Amino acid sequence: MFTTRPELAGTFGMVASTHWLASQSGMAVLEDGGNAFDAAVAAGFVLQVIEPHLNGPGGEVPVLGWDAAKEAPFVVCGQGVAPQAATIGRFRELGLDLIPGAGLLAACVPGAFGGWLRLLRTHGALSLRRVLSHAIGYAGHGFPLSAGAASTVAMMESSFEAHWPSSAQVWMPEGGAPHAGTLFRNPVLAATYRGILETAEAASTDRDEQIEAAVQCFYRGFVAERIAEFCQAGAMDGTGQAHTGLLQYDDLAGWRATQEDPVQLDYHGYTVLKPGPWTQGPVFLQQLALLEGFDVAAMGASSAAFVHTVTECSKLAFADREAFYGDPKHVEVPLAELFSARYAAKRRRLVGDVADTGALRPGHPAGRRPRLPTMVGGEAGAEISEAVGEPTIRLRGTADGDTCHVDVVDRWGNMVAATPSGGWLQSSPVVPRLGFPLGTRAQMFWLEEGLPNSLAPGKRPRTTLTPTLAFRNDAQHRLGFGTPGGDAQDQWSLQFFCRHVHHGLNMQEAIEEPAFHTTHFPSSFYPRTANPGRLHVESRLGGETMAALRTRGHDVVVEDPWSLGRLSAVCRDRDGLLRAAANPRGMQGYAVGR
Repeated sequence: MFTTRPELAGTFGMVASTHWLASQSGMAVLEDGGNAFDAAVAAGFVLQVIEPHLNGPGGEVPVLGWDAAKEAPFVVCGQGVAPQAATIGRFRELGLDLIPGAGLLAACVPGAFGGWLRLLRTHGALSLRRVLSHAIGYAGHGFPLSAGAASTVAMMESSFEAHWPSSAQVWMPEGGAPHAGTLFRNPVLAATYRGILETAEAASTDRDEQIEAAVQCFYRGFVAERIAEFCQAGAMDGTGQAHTGLLQYDDLAGWRATQEDPVQLDYHGYTVLKPGPWTQGPVFLQQLALLEGFDVAAMGASSAAFVHTVTECSKLAFADREAFYGDPKHVEVPLAELFSARYAAKRRRLVGDVADTGALRPGHPAGRRPRLPTMVGGEAGAEISEAVGEPTIRLRGTADGDTCHVDVVDRWGNMVAATPSGGWLQSSPVVPRLGFPLGTRAQMFWLEEGLPNSLAPGKRPRTTLTPTLAFRNDAQHRLGFGTPGGDAQDQWSLQFFCRHVHHGLNMQEAIEEPAFHTTHFPSSFYPRTANPGRLHVESRLGGETMAALRTRGHDVVVEDPWSLGRLSAVCRDRDGLLRAAANPRGMQGYAVGR
């Protein structure tokens, strides 16, 4: 089968990500003696610099890892919580029914920095300086600005000038939007990283103590102080008015990244691992549980039968996501029942030959009554309304992403899959003297009492960020993979996995098959719209297949041929070979290795 690039194979190490500079930085760390966890951290910090429209230090990251020495998987939660002042009542006082997707009101505690350093300290081997030097270098000396980042700054130019002058200073240093491909620097961010590193090295000569000092510097030192000061100053947001932020110094000082066990499901000889229901990750497993009852292998990898069956199972699983998922530290999520064969068999009977175009149909796991949000309308009301939601920038008709992803496997068998996001340059103003904006992940909460994902102080929003690990039960074939894409992440990743497992495609082949996703259920992002029955497909799926899907009742929207998803993947094969693959879509993702 022809692919745009080969599936890589080697024995030393592999890195695949959504940007070639991040992949190469991670590989350089492996060559420098680091392990997969060191490499992932280095790549993660580089992504904050080179893809500022897709992630940043003010955002968040869930990390799935396999520690070969301990022979155990783990999840690092780099998802910050809602501020103590962020209550439903407070937003009601402001006259809001939804949390706006742009500005300071939607900021949670920035979790990415703490998450990456938790991974480094607990599982890495190299010093903070050795892994952070790549990001400092690109921020200080410059990098070629991507077309997506340049387009995003151009889109926001008038808003920066009128409302967010701190953003204009960083992203338009010469008074206008920079051009794609030009050498771009962020010296303020470089100074922030250097300041953290210098503080850490001044505190101790011990590696672990330096990493801890860096965490303290971010969450209790000058970084936290400047964030808190800026939030109190306020800024224009997606409501069309200026508001002060709800995030305060004590919120940052009281937060720590944590490590927990993944949730899992056995499927066709694989154990599939995901983060918990503070992400949408378990929806991947629910889809697999539903597909267990279909002969997926007998369907063509891009046939109408495959697209229809996967899409209808997705609708059912995502309906349960809306009704039951939330931060398990605050709500009880019935995962055992949601994953059970009995529940899946009952839900599977709802999948028919005709597309479901009606209301969401959540189930009743363990007899529990589902509770769906009361959908509320509302459009962004400000001049910066283009900055709402998880940004999916379109450049010349091609979806250019909305998040990042990185996968690493090393010669010892360690593996990482991580999906950093948030802190987008177009969604919140730059914090002065730090060089990065805060995140807006709190927009994913509902301002309605009694829902699993209702806003509450100290609660994690149920995010869409969802890396995946999958291990053959003979432990000789391990996969790590993921993609940007908001609500579509666990649809595109599912297609990749099914095509690899059921249709025998290698990782690169599976990545390059035509992609599709449904928007049948409410978006996780402001303004939370839904399109019942809507199915987006890449045109490469073919006219005959699209016609068959329309005959089945799907509202088919044809997208450009290489426009949906930016998957990357690594694996350790049963013969000991390490492999990697990356997406040609967007012309940025690359895999490297030897």
